[in-house]
Amino acid sequence: MTGIGVEAGAQAARSRALAVLRVRGRALAVALLPAGAAVILLTGASTGRLVGPGWDAARWTVGVLAVLVLLAAAGIAVVVARARPAMSPTVPIAEDSAPDLYRMVRDLAERLDVPAPSAIALTPDCDSWLEDRAHSAHGPPPRPAPDEIAGPGRRRIPVAPVLVIGSPFLWWMRVGELRAVLAPVIAGTGPSAHPDIAAARRFVRGLDAAVAVASTPGRCPPVRGLCAALGWVARLLLRGCREHATQMERGVAAAAAERAQAVDYGLRIVAQEQVGLAYAGWDRLLTRVALPAWRMGRWPSRLDAGVVAALTELSRRDRLAEGFTSRLGERPACDLLEEPGVVDEATSLLAARLFHGGPADAGQDWAPVDWQAYPEEVVDRTWRTDAARLHRVLDTLGVRPAHTPAGPTLARVLEHLAEETGRPARRAADAEHPPQGTPAPDDENRAGGAGGFPDAEGEAEGDGSPQAPRSAALAAGLSAELAREGTSATDQAPDGPRWDDSGCDLPPFPLQPQRTARELLADHVTAMVCCAAVDTAGAVPALDWLDGPSLLLGGERAADLAPRVRSLIEEGDPGPLRAWLAASGIRPEKPVRLV
Repeated sequence: MTGIGVEAGAQAARSRALAVLRVRGRALAVALLPAGAAVILLTGASTGRLVGPGWDAARWTVGVLAVLVLLAAAGIAVVVARARPAMSPTVPIAEDSAPDLYRMVRDLAERLDVPAPSAIALTPDCDSWLEDRAHSAHGPPPRPAPDEIAGPGRRRIPVAPVLVIGSPFLWWMRVGELRAVLAPVIAGTGPSAHPDIAAARRFVRGLDAAVAVASTPGRCPPVRGLCAALGWVARLLLRGCREHATQMERGVAAAAAERAQAVDYGLRIVAQEQVGLAYAGWDRLLTRVALPAWRMGRWPSRLDAGVVAALTELSRRDRLAEGFTSRLGERPACDLLEEPGVVDEATSLLAARLFHGGPADAGQDWAPVDWQAYPEEVVDRTWRTDAARLHRVLDTLGVRPAHTPAGPTLARVLEHLAEETGRPARRAADAEHPPQGTPAPDDENRAGGAGGFPDAEGEAEGDGSPQAPRSAALAAGLSAELAREGTSATDQAPDGPRWDDSGCDLPPFPLQPQRTARELLADHVTAMVCCAAVDTAGAVPALDWLDGPSLLLGGERAADLAPRVRSLIEEGDPGPLRAWLAASGIRPEKPVRLV
């Protein structure tokens, strides 16, 4: 039954590949049609059958049209053939740096009776795929084996694609699990070796690359017109073969999946659970742990090792895996690499480039950081930088300094955000506690956004807006300050990061949407609270593998700070936060150290 499924999937893929090639053939026929008409008219003139002024004019018109169409078709064909197809940014793995990994992949290919991938590369993502890099723009292909060289009457076998493996899989999975997960991916090299499927894929990739060439900005007007025509033709052809190409790839995937069922099928079911777990841990590590470091100009150099720690902590907290201890006793897949630390550092830097847009190389303002130094170099530094920015904005808004001249204090922030309402309950509370301005708690509200200006205080109060006016003004000031800092950093950067040698800018894939003004204010107030806790109560910054930067008070993680900060900035009620500070032994009137 497996053999029947493999043959059916491969046959469906080949039939769709022929349909894609028929689209190419029709396009060629349309381009040759005026030339054929011109040949007929010229032949009629030479035989004396199509003569006269009208036929002469037709010959000239059709001849000129044929030349123009042939020139345009030749130009489009050259662009489609020579345009550089998109290539995923990866970390190449040479065979001498991972001989065991290459041996395992070749053994899998032999068991599946398919060609082995030509090379292996890693990507900072939880996915694996085959990528064709046989285009001349991607460098010379590997030297073919003796049986791959076309002889008389034989068609040359296409160069095998590159196997791209998600780097978190290598560190989290065991060797047997990785082999089971890669089996259906490697099985895809079989259908890919078919000449018709390879030709159809080259044609589709060439059209896609031609569209990218036509969309390149910064060209002069005449060239823009030619590029517009090129883009129109390429998009038209892509629309014509889109459905066939999609079904072709589905057929290839179905054939590969059927073929791979004969190899480690039972283990693959268990390994798929680890794929989902690895994805969850990787996403959490990037958004909660790596992103704060990237914002501070530091990139964690052991992200793949960090995902193991994050998933270990997740499994310990939620008891996600039975026999977890025995599983970790098996050989990890990263042991297939000769120098896993070097590979981890390279993929970590690539992840920073892809998801944050950092420079391609380490420098003074873009330095690696290991996990042991993370709390000091990232967590503490982030808090103090945010606290310093908060006080700069307060100075800009004309907020009076704190009672003590020794330095900035948390009390200044609390007093500013609390003294902003004229309700009787709060006035009574202010009279009862003048130094702290403790307001009476109101009903909990959540504002949809933060905005406003310092002089809009009375208007915000009058219309009953749930957003505290001074919080809105402070949030707007923080947003403007961060925007200025970002603009300054962009102006000082000499060049943006690049995908490769093609000169295209590297567009980052942001992990999270841009923070709102209210989120920025909450982060900055929290940072100020954490600085006060470290400087006045002996708290220490720490790294939580699942939640990122955290505050340790008496050896315990402070997990109940966020709702108290929200109560302050959304309702102007510092009561819950002051109670928490008092219970934790944190003195808001004491000055803190900023950067």
